[in-house]
Amino acid sequence: MFPIDDDNPTRITPFVTYSLIAINVLVFIYELSFAENGLTNFFYQWAIVPQQLTAAFAGTPYPLLRGGEPPEVLTLITSQFLHGGFAHIAGNMLFLWIFGNNVEDQLGHLKFLFFYLTCGVLAGLAQWFFSQGSQIPSLGASGAIAGVMGAYIIRFPNVSVKTVIPIGIFPFFTRIPAYFYLGIWFFQQALYSFATLAPRTNVGMENGGVAYWAHAGGFVFGAILGPILGLFSQRSEA
Repeated sequence: MFPIDDDNPTRITPFVTYSLIAINVLVFIYELSFAENGLTNFFYQWAIVPQQLTAAFAGTPYPLLRGGEPPEVLTLITSQFLHGGFAHIAGNMLFLWIFGNNVEDQLGHLKFLFFYLTCGVLAGLAQWFFSQGSQIPSLGASGAIAGVMGAYIIRFPNVSVKTVIPIGIFPFFTRIPAYFYLGIWFFQQALYSFATLAPRTNVGMENGGVAYWAHAGGFVFGAILGPILGLFSQRSEA
């Protein structure tokens, strides 16, 4: 199922959401300028590498392609603006476009920016916690966007999400309540997160796959942090 829009107008122009999308796209265009080896080095510099972050927290320099700079903890921010391919960035930006504007409308521009980046940091730490020895870079905006989705589902549970479901080669268009669409998404991420804990698992980041703990963690953190920042304080329930 792919969301394409929601029935949820905003009162403001969501400048922060638009700016985040623009920055992500510009960084991805910059990534395209690298040859394969150069891009790998770039990711090891600016994405979260759990093993390197573990060393940084322990106060031990980790001499892997880094030269000591930038500070490893900074990757908890910079990793949020990196993507591994066209499908990766297209999917993330689609979800941010659909759900980010309404959460920004509720929180206001500055608080939304703080909320977004904080969810991304906490999501990155969730993934790090369960893969502290991994040498695979973790990158993408999906942890922060999962936080946006977590806030959205508790603030606008009954809003209709316009969704396309491919049936063979034919698209089927329907409307699904946000609580159902986002609830299914979260259940899937949580299920795969726990699956990665099993011995010899074939899912998750260690096999070059998805950072499921970042997704599930970001969603939960967003659902918690949103109300703290005033998610319910600006307009009547939708």
